[in-house]
Amino acid sequence: MSLDSRPDTKDRLAIIAGGGLLPLHVAQAAKLHGENPFIIALANESERDWSSFDHATLGIGNFKAISGVFREAGIGRVVMSGAVRRRPDWRDIKPTLRSLTKVPSVLSTLLSGGDDAVLKMAIELIETNGARVIGVQEIVPELLAEIGTLGRYAPGTEDLADIEAAEAAAIALGHLDVGQGAVAVGGRVVALEGPEGTDAMLERVGKLKADGRISSRRKGVLVKLCKPQQDLRADLPSVGPSTIKGAKAAGLAGIAVEAGRALVLERDEMIRLADEAGLFITGIDRELLRGGR
Repeated sequence: MSLDSRPDTKDRLAIIAGGGLLPLHVAQAAKLHGENPFIIALANESERDWSSFDHATLGIGNFKAISGVFREAGIGRVVMSGAVRRRPDWRDIKPTLRSLTKVPSVLSTLLSGGDDAVLKMAIELIETNGARVIGVQEIVPELLAEIGTLGRYAPGTEDLADIEAAEAAAIALGHLDVGQGAVAVGGRVVALEGPEGTDAMLERVGKLKADGRISSRRKGVLVKLCKPQQDLRADLPSVGPSTIKGAKAAGLAGIAVEAGRALVLERDEMIRLADEAGLFITGIDRELLRGGR
């Protein structure tokens, strides 16, 4: 851990970094906005090189060590960013004295709670230890999807029907606190996102098409939405170049994401790949599309 650049105030930004590119985007954008972010890289999750930032690598359940970093580095604000592929084992939980009474509910949530419940628990534990959790969109609002089409292609009539079907399925899935995405082909929902994530779901759709379980004559659409009950400070749905590659391999026509509540990563590269593949990317408003839920 390096603390060479100590802040003058007690409101320094920390980024709890999971897997993927999003934490790096957030850290770089924070620097451009005059921040001096401290990176808490989650062990066995974050694969980025953080040597150009003040940073520490800590276990996901080691709240005692994380709280110590907050005190020593003057952390007042925290952003949770990136994928977490595994839940901590109960033996990984190292609480602070402040959070000791919460351990029984923590263990219960880890055993039986959905992803959203676990994230809300993590936010509560962080804030119990004196920091304020803020959303990624407060640091990098430019990553948020807007209403309308990105790139050269727009959804057609059949695609709009697929968007409506997949959107309804994604909302129902979100109510169950399972996932954020769904795929519809020919107006029929054919895949729901589970713990395996979006890329694996798209790979599954491709295999189903190759096996003839889904019609290859119709393309289909991926829709990603926030869960209805989701805390917007954590785990906003995101799409990026890998999503385009997965959608292309699955033979889809395009991707729809929730405007204002989903992140578009590496936007220029994503649009370039979508244009080359003939896929559309569009931002949708669920309330306009279906009158809200």
